[in-house]
Amino acid sequence: MASGKYSRFDGRKSSSYCSSITFVVFVAVCLLGVWMVTSSSMLPVNNVFETSEENKIEVATNFIETSERNKDDKSGENNENESKQFEDNPGDLPEDATKGDNAIVDTQTETNEHSVYENQDLSKKSLDVNQGREEGADNTESVENKQKGDTSSSGGKQDLNESLGEDKSEDSTDEKKEILPSGAQSELLNESLIQDGVWKTQEAESKKETITSSEPDQKTGFSWQLCNVSAGPDYIPCLDNLHALMRLKSTKHYEHRERFCPDDPPTCLVSLPEGYQRSIQWPTSREKIWYHNVPHTKLAEIKGHQNWVKVNGEYLVFPGGGTQFKHGALHYIDFIQQIVPDIAWGKRSRVILDVGCGVASFGGFLFDRDVLTMSFAPKDEHEAQVQFALERGIPALSAVMGTKRLPFPGRVFDIVHCARCRVPWHIEGGKLLLELNRMLRPGGYFVWSATPVYQKLAEDVGIWKEMKKLTKALCWELISISKDRVNRVGVAIYQKPSSNECYKKRSKMEPQLCKESDDPNAAWNVPLQACMHKIPTGASERGSQWPEQWPARAEKPPYWLLSSQVGVYGKAVPEDFTADYEHWKRVVTKSYIDGMGINWSTVRNVMDMKAIYGGFAAALKDMNVWVMNVVNIDAPDTLPIIFERGLFGIYHDWCESFSTYPRTYDLLHADHIFSTIKEKCNFEAFVAEVDRILRPEGYLIVRDQGETISELETMFKSMHWEIRMTYSKESEGLLCVQKSMWRPKESVALPYAVV
Repeated sequence: MASGKYSRFDGRKSSSYCSSITFVVFVAVCLLGVWMVTSSSMLPVNNVFETSEENKIEVATNFIETSERNKDDKSGENNENESKQFEDNPGDLPEDATKGDNAIVDTQTETNEHSVYENQDLSKKSLDVNQGREEGADNTESVENKQKGDTSSSGGKQDLNESLGEDKSEDSTDEKKEILPSGAQSELLNESLIQDGVWKTQEAESKKETITSSEPDQKTGFSWQLCNVSAGPDYIPCLDNLHALMRLKSTKHYEHRERFCPDDPPTCLVSLPEGYQRSIQWPTSREKIWYHNVPHTKLAEIKGHQNWVKVNGEYLVFPGGGTQFKHGALHYIDFIQQIVPDIAWGKRSRVILDVGCGVASFGGFLFDRDVLTMSFAPKDEHEAQVQFALERGIPALSAVMGTKRLPFPGRVFDIVHCARCRVPWHIEGGKLLLELNRMLRPGGYFVWSATPVYQKLAEDVGIWKEMKKLTKALCWELISISKDRVNRVGVAIYQKPSSNECYKKRSKMEPQLCKESDDPNAAWNVPLQACMHKIPTGASERGSQWPEQWPARAEKPPYWLLSSQVGVYGKAVPEDFTADYEHWKRVVTKSYIDGMGINWSTVRNVMDMKAIYGGFAAALKDMNVWVMNVVNIDAPDTLPIIFERGLFGIYHDWCESFSTYPRTYDLLHADHIFSTIKEKCNFEAFVAEVDRILRPEGYLIVRDQGETISELETMFKSMHWEIRMTYSKESEGLLCVQKSMWRPKESVALPYAVV
């Protein structure tokens, strides 16, 4: 019995021991399972750096650590270390991609309110896309309740702060909840709000009919073809619409160089020149480029003796001079400042328009004086001149002064320059010179070094007499007329008046003043007019004062942005401006430069495809790049602000082709532009246009809705682009891709572009 008892006891002991082990193992397995589930929920499959396995591990590790820190940080205290999240390592990049000002994403559809930020002290905080802070313990509960209400109404989403790993901190100076939007979220651009807001759209200003929306392409598979066109590798759809050009009744006013966009935009890809290779890096590219990248010799043959461009083996070489500055552009540039010191290159004078730019050596060397120059010329007037400029890394645009205004606002250029440009300024009531007057800032200069200034041929003498009459009628003061004895050219420098006093004293009111209803900023498909606009005189009117000197003007809100006005993101405009700049400065310096796998030494030509205040470009101002800021015609007209801060840009309709040669830009930045285009234009054609203007081995950064990011990733893979990084969470995503040299083998003929 005892034996039985002990046998029973031993059996019980053994059973308990096994049960204990089983229980421990079970608990361990459960904990492991919970850890794996939570880890997978925090690390979406899409969160991938394509650069290396080590980087992938670092992304995952840092993102987990960041999420854990955020969960522990519930005391509401300020933490300086937390403020550096996403700045110090690429592991925090996904937060930059996905934050999208999450409260805005959920609430913007429910309200039309102007207040996107809530009582934010912008002098003490910057727009860090990886942070969402709660201000003050007293209203924490109400904020959380509001968030719960918002998320439950949108399908039971997680609490926004928890689901996106936001940091929370307390600011003793502000007791209200902050909502910190990302750079330019499309959700913030409420169309009804914009129409009634501070700025009209360029579309409204120019009285252009609304573009008819087209159904987006829903294909899941993509098959690309080459464009079979007469222009070959240099194809520009809106400038090479041969059928439209053949129907022109006249070319007297250079109508054949203006834009005629096809109704059915191309969805094919433009071919590469034979022997094309990666562009030479700046600043070496200013002196020479690969011949096979722009294989045109006509300009070298015609202008070689004038020091424009020469063929030297496998290179095209640019001596740095030109017809007007044979002994170097820098000497010519310094000579201009010597005769008019108030020009003050790189301080007072920052944004220049160069008319009839040739190969743009003038603009190329003005970079040495901290000056930004927009050069433009007609396509093929001198073969490939604008293409040469862009390949050299110098800002340039294919455009013509024909029958329409140039796509720039009024009163934005500090100086307009024309060296030996054969533009007939004096004809037809001075219509073309009046267009310069529209774009020239009050108090700005017109620098004219054409032959009528210094040659005595009968034709030149006649033109000079007509120009004297016309400039006097415009009240332009001839500040100086001098001869550069080294280059043996003459330079006449005029200054536009800063008041309307002279206009009233003219004996003849010709050219006449424009009607009050004529908006000088309306520039999209607006016909040229032979009239001039009055000078703004109100203290808060743009153009009544000269901007801050460079570089202060890049960071300081312009004097005419008033606190009583509401900005794009819903706060007072000066605060909106500052917040936007601080946000992009942080994103650029701590994310784009260090964490995207971009080789910035190869980046020179940059485009912000959806610029707002120019904050992205301003954040890059100390790098060896230039940025073309594009403001779409149906977006808030903030382009004057961009010019005011010493940057430049252009109006454009992204349902059409951009007026530039293929392979123009090294980096494109697209912040919520693809999803916008998808709703109203041919989406596949827009992607093909992005491929056209981006250089092979160039980069594209996309911030957009997660669904759009996924579709784009599929499309770019079908084009054999390299996915450098992709990330999506909730409704937002980030994508960085690098274009390859791949071109499809099959081709398709475009009837309107084939002779």
